[in-house]
Amino acid sequence: MSRKIAVFVFVLAMAAVCLGGEVARSGYKVLPPISRGSLTIFPVAAAGAHDTSEFLTLDEGLRSGEVMVTEAGRIPPLVRRGPRPIPQAGGQVNRLVLVNNSHRPLLLLAGEIVTGGKQDRVIGKDRIVPAHSDAVDLSVFCIEPGRWTETSAHFKSMGAQMAQPSVRRKAMADKDQQAVWDSARASQEAAVAAAPGAAGALGGTSSYATVMDNAAVQKQVDRIAAPAGDYQSLIRELRARRAVGVVAAVNGEIVWADIFASGSLLEKYWPKLVRSYAAEALLAHAGRRSPSVAAAQDFLDDMDGRRQVSEVEPGVYRHTEITGDGYKVFELTSLLPKTGFDVHIAKAAE
Repeated sequence: MSRKIAVFVFVLAMAAVCLGGEVARSGYKVLPPISRGSLTIFPVAAAGAHDTSEFLTLDEGLRSGEVMVTEAGRIPPLVRRGPRPIPQAGGQVNRLVLVNNSHRPLLLLAGEIVTGGKQDRVIGKDRIVPAHSDAVDLSVFCIEPGRWTETSAHFKSMGAQMAQPSVRRKAMADKDQQAVWDSARASQEAAVAAAPGAAGALGGTSSYATVMDNAAVQKQVDRIAAPAGDYQSLIRELRARRAVGVVAAVNGEIVWADIFASGSLLEKYWPKLVRSYAAEALLAHAGRRSPSVAAAQDFLDDMDGRRQVSEVEPGVYRHTEITGDGYKVFELTSLLPKTGFDVHIAKAAE
């Protein structure tokens, strides 16, 4: 099926559905899926949304130069003018520093990848960085174990894709560097195996970002993501249905959900999220099982869990990790003035 036909089929399906009826107890309603091979994506609608226009994304901040990320040992060029000295340190695998010179608060999502420095890294936890911030320590994990030589003073964003769910889960839930390396390595091997000719071009690189950025690998990821890849046409439909998130399933098993405070945030993250789910599908054995809308709705509705742990930066954000039976939920709540709402919710199946 061509991309245009696939998108047209999805548009017809979306046009036939309204948000009407009772809102599920989660406050969200799962819409008909977009499917290709082993990947199924369910858009998620909400009865209402919040104003998130003040939030800056990492891609936007790095592209404009208002946000800078670097190794810990290179802090001095980033420090804002002020009386407080910043302790010096050499580069560390699980530590980067960031300065937000923008007048807008910065939203960071776990799974976002920054490349450069001495190693490529993946953000390990959702957080908000205030406008005009001092240097902030970032919790990160290495996804390029074979290099410790600086290629650039500052990092750039791998804007085309986030780390796929299996890698994000290890960083967010396990918080274990070796587990992140093992998951990234398995993902790289699956991606190379699915992409004829990739192995020779990659030359045995240990960089997850380099593998996923390879043209042959991208072709395979894009092939799976194609029904959701016609960005402008699809976003218009998602906007009309008040979509704010997505539930993703691979080979019939629901693996992940990403929910945002507004449709505009979903629009900004949609392309890289979809490609991350497609990369996860490369790990799956061939299959075309699809879960039902009811199963996706049940997954979304079950978020209470049995244990909660919260971390708070007063006046900025609260990060809550909820453990349930067979899942983890990660809620990022903004505590900035005139907010007090969940900016992003991620749910990972275990």
